[in-house]
Amino acid sequence: MPNFMLNDQVFFDAVKQFPTPFHLYSEEGIRNTARGLIKAFSGVPVFREYFAVKALPNPTVLRILKEEGCGVDCASQTELMLAEALGFEGDDILFSANDVPPAEFAYARKLGAHINLDDLTHVDILAKNGGIPEEICLRFNPGGDFRIGTQIMGNPGEAKYGMTRAQLTEALLKLKGYGAKRFGLHSFLSSNTTDSAYYPTLARLLFQTGRELMDETGMQLAFIDLSGGIGIPYLPDAPKADIDAIGAGVAEAYHDIFTKNGIEGVAIKTELGRYMTGPNGWLVTHITNEKNIYKRYLGLDASACDLMRPAMYGAYHHITVPGKEHLPHDEKVDVTGSLCENNDKFAIDRMLPKCEIGDVLIIHDTGAHGLSMGYNYNGKLRCAEVLHCADGSFQQIRRAEKPMDYFATLDNDPVFEKLQKL
Repeated sequence: MPNFMLNDQVFFDAVKQFPTPFHLYSEEGIRNTARGLIKAFSGVPVFREYFAVKALPNPTVLRILKEEGCGVDCASQTELMLAEALGFEGDDILFSANDVPPAEFAYARKLGAHINLDDLTHVDILAKNGGIPEEICLRFNPGGDFRIGTQIMGNPGEAKYGMTRAQLTEALLKLKGYGAKRFGLHSFLSSNTTDSAYYPTLARLLFQTGRELMDETGMQLAFIDLSGGIGIPYLPDAPKADIDAIGAGVAEAYHDIFTKNGIEGVAIKTELGRYMTGPNGWLVTHITNEKNIYKRYLGLDASACDLMRPAMYGAYHHITVPGKEHLPHDEKVDVTGSLCENNDKFAIDRMLPKCEIGDVLIIHDTGAHGLSMGYNYNGKLRCAEVLHCADGSFQQIRRAEKPMDYFATLDNDPVFEKLQKL
């Protein structure tokens, strides 16, 4: 089920303090999720979560996760800069390269971050931009379809990420020549899955591959990075990921492939984003318009600029109307934003209770890939972020954009001075 941990009064209290739209996050929910994850993986000798910054790059949220023992997974220089400013360094940071400019390798090396190489050609690039560390990680793409039983979970052969099996050996031997002594192995083969078999199956693949690579190269396996991929139930009747069963399955695979064969000290890392914060966020908005033509439309003060997943992927996000959930859901509507794009729709043919202009609407599960995927089409300004603190209070943790934020990069044009005066 979508997350209903906050009661209606919390949303009503929030809109009294902050103009809509805004994303609201639950501090208690984020902390509890982090603690539950760490407990679930207590069966492996060393475990750490590296939160995927791209999911929710907000300093307050990253501080909360840092307090809960998490590191960060970064994929760009700006994410590295944010991590550095928040006091993450060295082992706290994973940097996954994906067609990155060479200078970003050098920046990650300056921070002492774990570097995850995506391609064989990156070996020489890193050697010239920051140098090869003693411990390095490689991203593996096994190709073909990734299956659990007869079910296809992903299509790595169609993905742009990672190296082939043969390239892993070639890369490690080259890295060894540069002085590398230990390696990590990373792979991401399925997105947003709640199947409890995904991580354990992926773990067995990586554990076995890691053993083979140790034999082939004589290098020590330092860690396995299971990346992200654990999903959340966006649909009301969708199953929730059983994180305890997932952790136990990984621990069993660890015991079978490593412990029983005398291999010790291999750490397990994850790079979860959606699972950590997705269910702990909501887009809070008001109905500002209604329209009745061939269909009935409810227009919001939010748009795809604040949450683009429905417009981009046709993704489902549950919608509730605080104070009216007890009423019959007998009105079929499209819920829309104000962009000049017909795909700016949060829901199509959704059954809701009878709504009126001025009603508060809550769009669920927006705590990951929500505002972080925002944009400024039509000159729309991205909304604020608010934290529902553990003590019940509210804290604005990002203000809404202002017009001058949108115009800021025009400071080399004569019109900029006039815009500042408007």
